[in-house]
Amino acid sequence: MAKVMIVDDAAFMRMMLKNILQKAGHEVVGEAENGAVAVEKYASLKPDFVTMDITMPVMEGIEAVKRIRETDPHAKILMCSAMGQQGMIVQAVQAGARDFIVKPFQEERVIESVKKLLGA
Repeated sequence: MAKVMIVDDAAFMRMMLKNILQKAGHEVVGEAENGAVAVEKYASLKPDFVTMDITMPVMEGIEAVKRIRETDPHAKILMCSAMGQQGMIVQAVQAGARDFIVKPFQEERVIESVKKLLGA
């Protein structure tokens, strides 16, 4: 079981991911509604991995990935993007994200990505 922080500006998306991850046996230790909050919470929560939305107010996901990776180069971050954001996915991976999942979330794909991310 891994500890996860879910970052998405949409409460509904956070809830969907939370349900999928908890069902798979992971513990959701925190949630953030934008990148700035995520960067702030990451240090204190020390999650095993983070799910990070790309498009958010205040600070978007790619910038948050860069900031988190500055403080923890080994941070495991899984990007979440809507269909048609392929260009941003490339930027996210260059910023240090390990993988990405596409919305709407498919449970099997989320679990598969998390296993890959955690090296299981």
